[in-house]
Amino acid sequence: MYLYNSATHKKEEFKTHTPGRVEMYTCGPTVYHFAHIGNLRSYIMEDVLEKYLRFAGYDVNRVMNITDVGHLSSDADTGEDKMLKGAKRENKTVMDIAKFYTDAFFDDCRKLNIKTPDVVQPATGCIGEYIQIISKLVETGYAYLAGGNVYFDSSKLERYYIFNDHDEDDLAVGVREGVEEDSNKRNKNDFVLWFTKSKFEDQALKWDSPWGVGYPGWHIECSGISMKYNGEYLDLHCGGVDNAFPHHTNEIAQSESYLGHPWCPHWFHVHHLNDPAGKMSKSKGEFLTVSLLEEKGYDPLAYRWFCLQSHYRKTLVFSWENLDNAAAAYTKLLNRVAALKPEGDVDQAVFGEYREKFLQQVGNDLNTSMAVTAVFDALKAKTNDGTKLAIIGEFDKVLSMSLLEKAAALREKAAQAVQSGGGDYVVTGEGDPEIDAKVLARYEAKKAKNFAEADRIRDELKAQGIEVTDVKGGASWKRV
Repeated sequence: MYLYNSATHKKEEFKTHTPGRVEMYTCGPTVYHFAHIGNLRSYIMEDVLEKYLRFAGYDVNRVMNITDVGHLSSDADTGEDKMLKGAKRENKTVMDIAKFYTDAFFDDCRKLNIKTPDVVQPATGCIGEYIQIISKLVETGYAYLAGGNVYFDSSKLERYYIFNDHDEDDLAVGVREGVEEDSNKRNKNDFVLWFTKSKFEDQALKWDSPWGVGYPGWHIECSGISMKYNGEYLDLHCGGVDNAFPHHTNEIAQSESYLGHPWCPHWFHVHHLNDPAGKMSKSKGEFLTVSLLEEKGYDPLAYRWFCLQSHYRKTLVFSWENLDNAAAAYTKLLNRVAALKPEGDVDQAVFGEYREKFLQQVGNDLNTSMAVTAVFDALKAKTNDGTKLAIIGEFDKVLSMSLLEKAAALREKAAQAVQSGGGDYVVTGEGDPEIDAKVLARYEAKKAKNFAEADRIRDELKAQGIEVTDVKGGASWKRV
């Protein structure tokens, strides 16, 4: 597999520390509010990546944190604690907020067919690990105490900016939106490992430490959790592109300073989902969640399909029109799969040929648009329906669009509709169960002498470009 590496700015052959084994880490949500669909784009693409790696034969150990402490409203350690902000908003405890929105996040993931990682660890569960790492960083001179807090000393590093090469003045404190200058810092790129004073009077969660009662900074949690569950050598770190700086930059700084060797060679960043006015966020415009999509009548998997049609390294623009197009394409695909008859022995040679082609195409920097094309190529394959269904089912191990399950349900619905129409009345057409059902409804209306309803359905079908012809024992239809 070849995968773009954000740390080297080029596409590289993906290699692991232990052959055949992938230690994979995903930055999880800060559970102070619902995840919006822009957040969930990253988790969809990371899910596809994990499933592709398993499809390709790797043994994958995927770890994800849940941030329930330490993430301030600015990623650069200033502002209000996001968890406390959520608790105040809803007049609940921080832990109540954390549980509610963690459950909501995984409910959204279930609706989007996102697999739960092998390890899910709330940040509050690894305080001992953070203290161990910070203690060594203080002992070895990579961290210092100032104003009651513990800071990482970025001046000790030969190279701090990993993902972008900046001039020193480019990221001066106070330049980034929402960043306030911290007078305790020796250097503008230093960051907090442990808080005891900053925002302390408002902090709901706090623990004893060698530096006083306090709480961990946001960046230390991912290093501590990954080292605990992935070991000292991480193969693949994933997250949204907005995590690259400062979060992932700081993770590398503290992890490699603690370990004394390179930590993670490969970084996978998913680009933004924007609305037409710019970056999507919780604070602007309509708060777009999976639940809102459902309220508006969309299958959440239509949104997953929308994401799969674009490359993860390209900014994707969301609009209701774009989602409508994706939903229509997904429905059309399901109808085409439903039109296949689940019969015929699988031609293993054809199956193997298509599987290998899929591996090569999608393995070129997780090219999901080619994966979508591969499904349509399978539908047109010169083989029997049983083989086509087997190929599509194999591809769906990676895509996770429930293609076979939803197609089977459409097939069953069409069969029941035909049966309810009188047993001997048969509808034939181009393999669209919804059209079949409408044609059958027209027959039932005529049978009940409700000719106005029969004419209404006929006109509705005609407006859709469907021509219905009555034949002996049923009806046939076609698109004109």
